[in-house]
Amino acid sequence: MTAPTAGTEIRLASRPDGMPVPENFTVARADLPDVGPGQVLVRNLVLSVDPYMRGRMNNVRTYVPPFQIGKPLEGGAVGEVLVSRSPQLAAGDVVLHGLGWREYAVVGAAGATRVDTTATPPEAYLGALGMPGHAAYAGLLEAAEFRPGDTVFVSGAAGTVGSIVGQIAKLRGAAKVIGSAGGPAKVRYLTEELGFDRAFDYRDRPIWQQLVKASPDGFDVYFDNVGGDHLDAALLLARPGARFALCGAISQYNERGEVVGPRNLVQAIGKGITLRGFLVGHYEHVKDRFLAEMGGWLARGDVRCRETVVQGVENTPQAFLDMLGGKNTGKTLVRVD
Repeated sequence: MTAPTAGTEIRLASRPDGMPVPENFTVARADLPDVGPGQVLVRNLVLSVDPYMRGRMNNVRTYVPPFQIGKPLEGGAVGEVLVSRSPQLAAGDVVLHGLGWREYAVVGAAGATRVDTTATPPEAYLGALGMPGHAAYAGLLEAAEFRPGDTVFVSGAAGTVGSIVGQIAKLRGAAKVIGSAGGPAKVRYLTEELGFDRAFDYRDRPIWQQLVKASPDGFDVYFDNVGGDHLDAALLLARPGARFALCGAISQYNERGEVVGPRNLVQAIGKGITLRGFLVGHYEHVKDRFLAEMGGWLARGDVRCRETVVQGVENTPQAFLDMLGGKNTGKTLVRVD
């Protein structure tokens, strides 16, 4: 097979003002760079779109540099090595790497991890066995210091991370798991398919009212993917000594201007609540344990992950917009071809 010399990529055309729109992205055809020593050429098979990518579209440096206007975006991807100039990888290997949003990628071998797709589909390495699963596992068990018998509340529970958090909590002996989600179909998914004890549609009524009904005695752990009104309600209703794992704040990612902090933060003082923000990179030391345990759960069917799949690299921007708008259930993926 002749190695390709060009491919389709998605570039950031302009910085979003509030909710991103299609005009913030450009679909372009670009020549591929030469494969240098220690590099591989990868044909991407599956791409990931994730909420954290919205923050990188702003011209603000956080824990990672912002995306650059006119340059291709980046994200998790799984692909097949076509050309290798590294002794670590060979043509035909399937690898996980960080240069998604494009058809082909030239990747340093140090940034590509070989994965086994003989029994596990490539998609799993962008979901339950990838960064989202690692975030769920480490956030619940390490950041929130989960204990058997805890009552756990998860916001954004029908998304990739939230759905895995709830299932891990049940497997590890939670007394009760409560989830919030957007829409009755997602609520049913949580209770009927994933084993959540209670779930509610945050669009129905004020969150604190529904949370009181779902767990009148409060909760010990809050896993926050949403921020905003969810975090306010959780502070108000948490039990003394509750532990909060702050993973995301998707309700605020598209806000214009100043974002007001939690109104009920004073509750953390009197109740002795621990609020711990975290990144997956903070918990690399548990990654091997996570992979071993999650691999077993998936093989036995103890953890299930629904996927929302979009076809075609050119449709990656729309997949991202739909995910931010809550139109997905579980992990949003783009199959390149």
